[in-house]
Amino acid sequence: MVAIRKSFEEGHRRKFLVVVDDTPECEKAILYAAKRAERTGGVAILLYVIAPGDFQHWLGVEDIMRAEAREEAETVLAKAADRVRAVARTEPETVIREGNRSDEIVELIEQDADIAILVLGAATGSEGPGPLVTSIAGKSAATFPIPVTIVPGDLDEASIVALA
Repeated sequence: MVAIRKSFEEGHRRKFLVVVDDTPECEKAILYAAKRAERTGGVAILLYVIAPGDFQHWLGVEDIMRAEAREEAETVLAKAADRVRAVARTEPETVIREGNRSDEIVELIEQDADIAILVLGAATGSEGPGPLVTSIAGKSAATFPIPVTIVPGDLDEASIVALA
């Protein structure tokens, strides 16, 4: 069952969720979400999902690998948050999760009723728009809990700002 969105109720702000990674298309999604958040009085929420790795090693090695993955996530999110602050007058929220990316996205949306839009960037390569866009726009599109905005990968920064 889909949770009722509360982003327009008193004391709530509409959130634009961006899944952060190191792809060029992610930069475009961050820009779009930041500008939309700024223009609508909302918030950009930046999610980094640590893939469920093979942390099944000896306890000490598992702890080190998990800590390194978390440190990488924090570094990538800090850079993304700096980008939001640089292009928009809004302070982003950041979230780190560990697990299957699609599952963690849906779980976060279910837990935070202020998340109103998922913003994804589409890749421009011949392989297609990217695995996350393909997954969400494909089989789960009919049952996805919120609208999804897909930012075309070949839009330039000025065009994204104008559209946001």
